[in-house]
Amino acid sequence: MLGAASIGQVFAQSDPLPSWNDGATKTSIAAFVARVTKDGGPDFVPPAERIAVFDNDGTLWCEQPIYFQLAFGLDSVKAMAATHPEWKQQQPFKAFLAGDKDALAAQGEKGLLTLVAAAHSGMTTDTFAASVADWLGRARHPRFHRPYNDLVYQPMVELLAYLRGNGFKTFIVSGGGVEFMRVWAEKAYGIPPEQMIGSSGVTQFKLGADGRPVLLKLPKVEFIDDGPGKPSGINRFIGRRPILAFGNSDGDHQMLQWTAAGSGARFLGIVHHTDAAREYAYDRQSRIGKLDKAWDEAMQRGWTVVDMAKDWKTVFAFERGGTGASQ
Repeated sequence: MLGAASIGQVFAQSDPLPSWNDGATKTSIAAFVARVTKDGGPDFVPPAERIAVFDNDGTLWCEQPIYFQLAFGLDSVKAMAATHPEWKQQQPFKAFLAGDKDALAAQGEKGLLTLVAAAHSGMTTDTFAASVADWLGRARHPRFHRPYNDLVYQPMVELLAYLRGNGFKTFIVSGGGVEFMRVWAEKAYGIPPEQMIGSSGVTQFKLGADGRPVLLKLPKVEFIDDGPGKPSGINRFIGRRPILAFGNSDGDHQMLQWTAAGSGARFLGIVHHTDAAREYAYDRQSRIGKLDKAWDEAMQRGWTVVDMAKDWKTVFAFERGGTGASQ
């Protein structure tokens, strides 16, 4: 295993994580990668078993003041509300149309998916993807006034590339909709669509008017990939227990526990939002990305907690003149 001095020398020569400040967190990442990739070492893990899973919202990109897919869904509902008077009496539409932010936030991921599923039911998957791309091209974040997909975390993009460069296979395991992520996340993170696990709605195969087959989106949620659903999703779609997992909230707690329960070397990481100046500061009391029970277990078990204000030199690529990930 490389010592701290050796790791520091490697970073000094060619730092694969330039947006991370030197310190215990950065060193722990490099030390873990060195342990599991050292051929013949006691903690060596064959490349096929180097599975790394990452939450998306709040872990790979910003999630405040509301989940970005929820912002997309709300814009879609707003555009269609006049043709759906029944929404005034149905949650989560009722909360949104009445401007009740607390009631809307209380709906959580299921409410998000209900909004998106209903607003886009009867639409083909190709049309849905086009609507996501169109929205990303014109919508702007209320604080940063940039396209939402510019708000990916540069340190995490570097970490994903660093892991892949060391033989890891990286996956997204998110409570957000998988079809929403697949439109933009490959370009942002370098993770292909088949390595994205997310919540999903029911689709139906049929022949279109021109005789060509299409998949229609139905107003029904099929799978919620959040909380205890994350280990189930990992088992269903990956079939291997990860050796590295990163999250930021209690919605990732079970994924972290599932990863930690495996044998051999393990890395459990939590992004703690502590930087109100460059991004946001929140944890136990937040309605979005609440970090409470997972934080307690991280402290108890010695998991790595990334202090955003302390550990990251740069939060977003555009801070240093980069173009971000806009479509």
